[in-house]
Amino acid sequence: MVTVKLLKPYYIKMSEDYIRVILAYQYFSLLINNQVYHFIPVEGKEIRINRKTKQVVNTETKFAFQKGNDTIYITMKKLTSLTDFMDQLTDIVEPYYINLPDQPVVEEANDLIKSLEKNNILHLIDQALDSKDERSFNELIKLL
Repeated sequence: MVTVKLLKPYYIKMSEDYIRVILAYQYFSLLINNQVYHFIPVEGKEIRINRKTKQVVNTETKFAFQKGNDTIYITMKKLTSLTDFMDQLTDIVEPYYINLPDQPVVEEANDLIKSLEKNNILHLIDQALDSKDERSFNELIKLL
């Protein structure tokens, strides 16, 4: 059985599209069959996550873990299947995600803007009627 004992980034690098969690000695360890194995950066050294989709993209990367002379290699795909790994990783990278607004919120905002614009035109039509401005009145009626 594999569980995460410790997962802390050495540092985090960001680009427009990706969050890169860089790993180092002493910052990542696993319990494998009740034995503590520490990460060693001989193969994979980073976890790369798409900022928009929030998915780990380097799933084929192999990570090495060592206990004494025993070294075990585990793929990112296997690590992402561990609930505790994903929970800790999410806590680490969540502040770096690109939060896209929910579609219903955007539609609601657009509806509100249209309603405000219509009310403004109606108010301007009232002003044109009050001032007997026939030209402005005719132009505003076309906007409805």
